[in-house]
Amino acid sequence: MIIQSLLDTDLYKFTMMQAVLHQHPGAIVQYRFKCRTPGIDLARFIDQISAEIDHLCSLRFTVEELDYMRGLRYLKPDFVDFLGLFHLDRKYIDLRPSASVPGEIELDISGPWLHTIPFEVPLLAIINEVWFRNTSEPDFAEGERRLQAKATLLRDTPGFESCRIADYGSRRRYSRHWHGHMLPLLRDALGAQFVGTSNVHFARLYDMTPHGTMAHEYLQAFQALGPRLRDSQVAALEAWAREYRGDLGIALSDVVGLEAFLRDFDMYFCKLFDGVRHDSGDPFVWGDRMLAHFKANRADPASKILVFSDGLDIDKVMRLYDYFRGRCQVAFGIGTNLTNDLGPTPLNIVIKMVRCNGQPVAKLSDSPGKSMCDDLGYLAYLRQVFGLDDAR
Repeated sequence: MIIQSLLDTDLYKFTMMQAVLHQHPGAIVQYRFKCRTPGIDLARFIDQISAEIDHLCSLRFTVEELDYMRGLRYLKPDFVDFLGLFHLDRKYIDLRPSASVPGEIELDISGPWLHTIPFEVPLLAIINEVWFRNTSEPDFAEGERRLQAKATLLRDTPGFESCRIADYGSRRRYSRHWHGHMLPLLRDALGAQFVGTSNVHFARLYDMTPHGTMAHEYLQAFQALGPRLRDSQVAALEAWAREYRGDLGIALSDVVGLEAFLRDFDMYFCKLFDGVRHDSGDPFVWGDRMLAHFKANRADPASKILVFSDGLDIDKVMRLYDYFRGRCQVAFGIGTNLTNDLGPTPLNIVIKMVRCNGQPVAKLSDSPGKSMCDDLGYLAYLRQVFGLDDAR
């Protein structure tokens, strides 16, 4: 079966889950799947996907896995104890062929946020692997050749010795086997230039550092949980600071667009958080604006971290590193271009939160096509509240 451990997911699922356990254990949410790649007939494989989900919901954390989690400084004992009792419940998933678009599938996840938050990453990994094992023949030799070429370029180009990358590719990997095979190769090829992975299972297996803080859904949920919509980002960031007391200090900047984020990310947050993560829009423009914002709020840009994670490849990493080095600290998370680069065209699939406590929530991306919400009235209201134009 594809998923063989509940740790086979991204770290930020656990860090957000702990915050939910302690602060919003009763929140009820809904997630929705979307395939952005046209012409993909997933419906013919729906039985295979369903069987993999059944297996996923049979898994439990092992004693060894829980001991590993207890060793992560930012996870609290009561949360790990909770994980010892936890399992994913199939009753929260509704998977069916699309009634309106032949070949497409509809997948909704509805239930307590605390009990549904871990579904996203393994479900996407399942759908990816089911698709590729039925539609392509893996060429692992080609994958290794491409991987080594990327590593050689980064490792052997003068001036990039301090450029660091991490693997962020769990959700859209070609397969679990390739993901697990690729990580040691990358570590051996890059040495200190490779700093770890977002995948907790492989971090544990290969003694790598797990990376991650928060995802879009965390800030989206506060559109329904916060005191009022306009203060939702502030409420989410303050709740995060209360939970982690200065640890895991990378904020996500594009849930309702950069303009709105900068208005909310005031001097207090500029000094409190270690840095920010980019996930949509022009990264060069974004980085310049973030560094100017830190400086205007009396936070030394050289002490702050800019984390880039949107559609990266090695060439883009090197251009960004060359542009920002010496002005701040920079970090890079590469996903699909590492874990799904064996030849076949990767799928562009996502699972996004669309409701919290019965109210619509949304992400208004700085990149066209990345926004997701099924309530046009709410989108208009959200834009109005945050003073945004109608282009997103």
